[in-house]
Amino acid sequence: MSDAPTGSTRVAAVIGDPVEHSRSPAIHNAAYAALGLDWVYVALPVAAGRGAAAVRAVEVMGLAGLNVTMPHKADAAYACDELTPDARALGAVNAVWPRAGGGVIGDSTDGPGFLRALADEGVDPAGARVLVLGAGGAARAVVLALGRAGADLTIAARRLGAADDAAVLAPSARAIELAAAAAALATTDILVNATPLGMGDEALPFPASALHPGLFVADTVYHPLETPLLRAARAAGARGANGLGMLVHQAAIAFTAWTGQTAPIDVMRRAAEAAPPG
Repeated sequence: MSDAPTGSTRVAAVIGDPVEHSRSPAIHNAAYAALGLDWVYVALPVAAGRGAAAVRAVEVMGLAGLNVTMPHKADAAYACDELTPDARALGAVNAVWPRAGGGVIGDSTDGPGFLRALADEGVDPAGARVLVLGAGGAARAVVLALGRAGADLTIAARRLGAADDAAVLAPSARAIELAAAAAALATTDILVNATPLGMGDEALPFPASALHPGLFVADTVYHPLETPLLRAARAAGARGANGLGMLVHQAAIAFTAWTGQTAPIDVMRRAAEAAPPG
């Protein structure tokens, strides 16, 4: 948006608890300005347990689109009138918008966004041996997308039962306990960290010596931009990328769904990189 909001300005938002740290307003508003759209994007704090109510308000308030972050993704899916196949499989949404004819549709753009971020790095997961760390919401979205892309998947989590549940989302995926990740890395082409590991001072769940040249490490964490896992990967001669690409691409998919226009990826990426960390 290039001018001050008016009575005709379209409004989009992100909800979460907390949400003040979100880079989404910077990303989307930069895209609106680049295309000269009379739109504005804001962050709305919504308390845990009120996500479904917020989604139901989209149509009432005439919001153009709504992004959904933790802890509302499952509640938001329940409140939608229609779900895309990915959202239905995951039982979670991160993007909602008004449906033609009434009601709202919910989608999960994290998985496709992750695949686009891999493509930016020249990485093709088809036939690759991929080890995914984690079995939470982000991991499940990544597993679903990688399975459809033809990856040979292993999911490692602290609880084997959680890894089993995530493995169901991809054909022939295997589940292992996190303690077995080091051994699995020996034959891994792509390592995906889909846990919060790296946002704090946690130690790696395996010896750094388990990383090796030829490995590509995709970290879904983007704050900090260089995580201990990525530093260790580079020291071992492996390539890697943080989660900023996934963040930008999942936003771009929602942007196009809401506006009907091609997202200005480079503009959105620069805005994401320049946004102050939360």
